[in-house]
Amino acid sequence: QVQLVESGGGSVQTGGSLRLSCVLSGRTFSSYAMGWFRQAPGKEREFVSALSRSGEGTGAADSVSGRFTISRDNAKNTVSMQMTNLKPEDTAVYYCAAQFTYYSGRYYSRGDEYTYWGQGTQVAVSS
Repeated sequence: QVQLVESGGGSVQTGGSLRLSCVLSGRTFSSYAMGWFRQAPGKEREFVSALSRSGEGTGAADSVSGRFTISRDNAKNTVSMQMTNLKPEDTAVYYCAAQFTYYSGRYYSRGDEYTYWGQGTQVAVSS
């Protein structure tokens, strides 16, 4: 049974930075492509960024490209996302997701492509 636990959320002012982390337990982390999604109040969940098993394949939403950087540490079973130059529109609950895959370079950007989800961590950006 895969379990995902996010951490690192909080409240910051516009222009600030946060680093989110997600630890996967229960299975071999290096077998999973990882992703981050977010859901703002009253809005649908949206893709933020994703990373392949190998770390070579990455993708990010246009709204965060150049500001958010996703990475993984297979030795620590952790995927992280460094968020910089945060804006009020980044306010949301951020969710970590994992999907088993045989393809080392593939990442996934649709929520329905992921099997496992964390409980979420809140990010609030004030102006």
